[in-house]
Amino acid sequence: MSKPKVVITRRWPEAAEARAKELFDVVLNEDDHPMSIAELQEALETADAVCPTVSDQITAEVLGAEPMKCKILGNYGVGFNHIDLDAAKSRNLVVTNTPEVLTDCTADIAMILMLSVARRIGEGERHVRNKEWTGWRPTHMMGTKVTGKTLGLIGMGRIARAMAHKAHHGFGMKIIFTDPYPPPDEIVQDLNAESRDSIEDVLKDADFVSLHCPGGEETYHLLNEERIKMMKPGAFLINSARGDVIDPQALITALKNGSIAGAGLDVYEGEPNVQEEFLSMENVVLLPHLGSATIETRVAMGMRALDNVKAFFDGKEPGDRVA
Repeated sequence: MSKPKVVITRRWPEAAEARAKELFDVVLNEDDHPMSIAELQEALETADAVCPTVSDQITAEVLGAEPMKCKILGNYGVGFNHIDLDAAKSRNLVVTNTPEVLTDCTADIAMILMLSVARRIGEGERHVRNKEWTGWRPTHMMGTKVTGKTLGLIGMGRIARAMAHKAHHGFGMKIIFTDPYPPPDEIVQDLNAESRDSIEDVLKDADFVSLHCPGGEETYHLLNEERIKMMKPGAFLINSARGDVIDPQALITALKNGSIAGAGLDVYEGEPNVQEEFLSMENVVLLPHLGSATIETRVAMGMRALDNVKAFFDGKEPGDRVA
């Protein structure tokens, strides 16, 4: 029997691509360019499976490809708000994602953002590289202490729990959170965490607010001007979730007028475009969507996506099905 044809939309780590070649008739995006609407439609029309990433907007227009040969979208990533699930279902497409394997690395990035913006790490490195440092002095580049402060989590899924574990057990931070689907009691007890009834209840008491909610219509601009104003004047906002969860102009205004102390961002609305005003601000740390960017995790994500696609073509239910 011939192998199913699979299109991988962006380059994967070598080990994951090698495994894909063993399992399937694979078409790679050799120069790793962002695929156009027409290219994505061609993939859907000619392949049995397509493995997209967060940088591929799988819209209703893309999913209108005709004739549709593709049977499964094996998404490379845990987030799937870049895929129009309703349109996918209308075309009888199965959609899977890659949860769990990127939990710790993404939580690490959230911690890095929190520590970096609090202790002015990016600003300090630029200071040294620009040969502006004149030596140690008591009042030079004073930041904010992290240990013992209150970390507020908006969302308490896997990544938020991993961050909370690192923050509480490693830095003695008090954990408060809000989530419509709270974690089991034993996890809350281990973290000595406190559940709050609303986002607003978290914002008003947290020294650091970290976002861990999915993207999409329900969470679009969840952190808007009104809610950002509820944060403490010395608080910091961390986002390693999805860019459109924050209203960027509201955040820019808050950073400019000092209503909050700073922000750490790994994701952006409309990325890879970043709002120009962020680029000149010293009280914001900017990373290029590095949440899962370790060799171990990116290989594991590829393997997980392939396991889902293989299960489907073996006549089994994919373990990470989201549609």
